[in-house]
This record gives sequence, C-alpha cells and structure tokens, in this order.
Amino acid sequence: MRKAPSRIPEASLVKIAIPLPDSMTSLFIVAMEHVPFDVKSFVPWRIGSTFRRAAITSTANGTLTVTHHPTPWRPIGTALTNDERHRLRRTRHHVVISSTAPPHKLPTTVQVARAAARALARECDGLLIDPLTSSTILTCGRCPGEPAGFSLDDDWLSWDAQVHDAATCPPCGPADLGACDCLRVISQGLRRFALPEITIDGAACAHSLCATNLLRTVAGRLLADHLSYLAAHPEAGDREIDDFLRIQPSDQPDGGLPFGVRLTPYDADVGGLGRTGTIRRLKIGPAPGSGRISCLKVGPPSGFTGSLNDWLCARQTTHHATLTSIDCHPPEPSRALAA
Repeated sequence: MRKAPSRIPEASLVKIAIPLPDSMTSLFIVAMEHVPFDVKSFVPWRIGSTFRRAAITSTANGTLTVTHHPTPWRPIGTALTNDERHRLRRTRHHVVISSTAPPHKLPTTVQVARAAARALARECDGLLIDPLTSSTILTCGRCPGEPAGFSLDDDWLSWDAQVHDAATCPPCGPADLGACDCLRVISQGLRRFALPEITIDGAACAHSLCATNLLRTVAGRLLADHLSYLAAHPEAGDREIDDFLRIQPSDQPDGGLPFGVRLTPYDADVGGLGRTGTIRRLKIGPAPGSGRISCLKVGPPSGFTGSLNDWLCARQTTHHATLTSIDCHPPEPSRALAA
C-alpha cells in the first residue's frame, strides 16, 4: 500500500524576487480575408458596453492601439488545427491589437484589448489568435463576448506537454510508474501578467492530466495573490514571494484538502529530466543571465522520499497533498506545455 507523504513545515526559508517591469505589452492577432471598413474607426465604438468606455479612454491615450497590415499573418510556433490553418491560408490581411500599460492596471488592460479583438474578429469573420498561448479564441456569432469578470480559465492560459526525445516509455503500468519520467508540462500565458511561467518536470506520461490540473490550481492561486499585490503596490519595481505556497480548498475546483507547494529557482535550459538528451520546447522567456525569473518548476517537497510519480499518485489517490516543489528560474525558459 502506497504511503501518503508526510506533512512538511510551512515556514518559508527563502524569498524569491520577481522583477516588475514599468509596463507590460499584450497583443492579439485578427487574420481576415477582407477588411470592409476602417479598423481604427471601428475600435473602440463597436466594443461591447462592458469595456467600451475603457477602450475609448485607452485609444485616446495611446495605451490601446490597432494596426492594420495588408498582408497575411505568418504563425510562429502556434498550435492551430487543420481547419484553422486552412482559414489562415485564405486570409490576406491581419490586424494587431496591442495594449501597453503598467502591471497594476492588470487585468483590465488585457481584457479591453481582447474585447476589441473579439469584436473586430466577429465583424470581419476573422480568426482571432493569441500568440502568447499559441491558440485561437472562438468568436462566432453565438459565442459569448469578453466576460465582464476576470477568470484565468477564460482562455488566458494554455499548456504544452513535451516528451523527452530519448525517452522510450514502457507500457503503462500503475505499479511501475517510476519507470517513466519523460514528461514536462509548462504553462503558457502567465508572463502576460508579469509572473514566471510554471512547470512540472520528470513526471510519467500517464500523469499528464494530473500534472496539468495541479499546475492550473497553482497558477490560479499565484495570479490571484499577484494581482492583489499589484493593486496594493502600484509603484513597486519588484515583488518578493515566499518559497512555500499554501493551496487552500477554496483554490481548488473540487474543494480538496489543503496542500503545499514549494517554489525554488529553476533553469529550464539546464537539464532536469534525469535522462540524457534534448527537450523540444519553444523559448518564450528572457535571455540567460538577465536575472529575471521566468519559470517555476513543480515537484515533490524536499521532505518527500519517493519519486515525483509517487508524489503525484499519492496526491491523486488520497485526494490530498503535501508540499510540492515549484521552481522558478532566472534564465530564458519556457515552453508551454499543453495537455
């Protein structure tokens, strides 16, 4: 019978400094076949009432810009379906909707920008693409517009699951999950909010869903705390967070028992899977040596004697967890893992 992990002290031993930029830029792409009107006159007047006033103000002060390019948009590293790629090949124009504002204006600024992109895509029957999450956003006539309230689950985050190139995964065997450690899952989208991306590295392929659900819960808690801090400290140039994060039942969709997550610096480019070889990934963070934390790695706590897969299994089967180790690294990281 698998032993549940022991509880780990919650006292934080290390502070992790997260630099905060003076301003953040977030953009969305709308690719279309034809542009039947002047896009600059369309935005912001045709945006839904929830964000119209903010869009008018942002357009007037230059923090929200709309730029028409009479050329097709060329995707780089974007995960599109075959149907979406077919639609993209038929387009002849693309419009870039960009929002630039200080971090303490989040998340309203990015909501306004996406609301403008949604309205434009719907009017032009265009394809709305979020380059940061490498995904598209539905804009059909019956699809809901930009939600008034903010939720990270509203397509603000995506996940990319990468498998170690040299890995030869054995057949799935619940009793021998330790034989596979080739999975890395990374978030894609947290840096839009001046946060590091987060990752779990070295799990079994069979745990991809479990690993992603864990990361999603951690991301939600990290962002909620971060937005509260930014609102309370609009002039801050950096933020220090504890290396221990306590996840409460209210942070979890199913209201599970509390568990802990440990945060430690992590460099996505310096190994970490326990097997030799390379890892296919798209680097979306700052260059090495910049001193900016760009990724957080999730793994078992220091007091847990089993493997990462033992920890994932124990957490899943007992529906309660203890500490996880999330690592944040300073170099250029990231590749987002989707599951």
